[in-house]
Amino acid sequence: MRKLFGSVRSRATLGASLVVALALVAAGAAVLLALRANLTDQADSRAAATAREVALQLTTIRSYADLELPDDEDTPVQVVDEKGRLVAASDDLEKISGTGTDEVGPGSAPSAKPTGGDEEPGEPGESGDDEASESGEVSDDDPEYSSGTATVDGESADFRFAAVEVSTEAHGDLTVYAGASLSAEQSAVSTALTSMLIGFPLLLAVVGGVTWLVTRRALRPVAAITEEMAAITASEDLARRVPEPDTHDEIARLARTTNETLTALQNSVERQRRFVADASHELRSPIASLRTQLEVGAAHPELLDVDGAVEDTVRLQELAADLLLLARLDAGEKPGGKRVDLAAFVREELSQRTRDRVQVDADLKSVEVAGSRGQLARVLGNLLNNAQRHARSRVTVTTRGEGAWAVLEVSDDGSGVPESERERIFERFVRLDDARSRDEGGAGLGLAIARDVAVRHGGTLMVREAPSGGALFELRLPSPQSSAD
Repeated sequence: MRKLFGSVRSRATLGASLVVALALVAAGAAVLLALRANLTDQADSRAAATAREVALQLTTIRSYADLELPDDEDTPVQVVDEKGRLVAASDDLEKISGTGTDEVGPGSAPSAKPTGGDEEPGEPGESGDDEASESGEVSDDDPEYSSGTATVDGESADFRFAAVEVSTEAHGDLTVYAGASLSAEQSAVSTALTSMLIGFPLLLAVVGGVTWLVTRRALRPVAAITEEMAAITASEDLARRVPEPDTHDEIARLARTTNETLTALQNSVERQRRFVADASHELRSPIASLRTQLEVGAAHPELLDVDGAVEDTVRLQELAADLLLLARLDAGEKPGGKRVDLAAFVREELSQRTRDRVQVDADLKSVEVAGSRGQLARVLGNLLNNAQRHARSRVTVTTRGEGAWAVLEVSDDGSGVPESERERIFERFVRLDDARSRDEGGAGLGLAIARDVAVRHGGTLMVREAPSGGALFELRLPSPQSSAD
């Protein structure tokens, strides 16, 4: 069962069928109730009309024998006096329930008035004037309705009965019960119910089938995407892409997003491979140089270049530190939230630089940032080292606040960076001047580390042309006040 309903197509079909089934049951019940109520109201109206016709006759007749009752088997009638005695009833009435009395025929009812003395209540009287007419009043109140059964001429059926009260001078107070057959109502309801019992399952089958087919067609691209992803996983070929359906729905967006993810993953893997290859290459040079010097020193101590060995060791140490920092940044290391006064921080860092080749000018305005002091020191140091390598005679450092941002700029008066290369220089192991020596140019990690640190701090690092014609690196970091707001 779990396997059967484990697919989206099965669950969608089941869900749609259940919703439609509930809607059909609710609608069918409402229709049947409305139909039954409507037909019952019609039966009530027919029964009330018959009862009032009989009641009007009772106001004018002298004897119950003159009462003309409907001879229709669908309209049984009873007339009951104020004492609850049946005084008149339909001729073929054999059995009845749901009215004021279960009697089907008058037990004894006077047919003529006595010749002398006072008239007895409830008896029709005869006077010397046979042409005289009696009078009475039919109640204007709404009839009372009830449900019951009756057997007329051997046919039993359900009826709705209307009770109408009438006051007559000749017969006193009477109640007329007239019935209207519910056969038409029962037949109509039965026909509607039968139609629903036949039609609803067919409609559910159509809804389920259409939902199944539409869902299968809609999910066909998902099957293709799943198959291709499985093939990519098995082959480890990140250059492959999943098929994108020519639609504008969620599945098409899923396919595009999946391909974008594969592209990003492929680029990340390729960048990681290049990083490992470049790191191995960069490490190989100082290690080989250091090994050569140590081997020469071991064979000929007088030829050992201690300064060169120390320089290679320092370079190796710095490269290892850069690689370790990049690994921590790639792992998502948080910079922390310690507040740093940028102007005081730059002054302290500049005071520790004693081997700079050219002069460093500073125009510092106090502005605070939040982050890792060690990582910010690495950014400033890398920018200053880059400027020292390319400057002719001067390097300038400035700090200032611009609204919600703290800005640090490092510029030089060197040859600058070509506009087409201004993004490439932030890639790892990139050196624009391939002809220069590695000792002078470094490993090509400084600017990459600086931008990564800037991004981790929620800021940016960009390069543009300085007023002196060289390169101007602008570091923007959010101020703590803007972060708090």
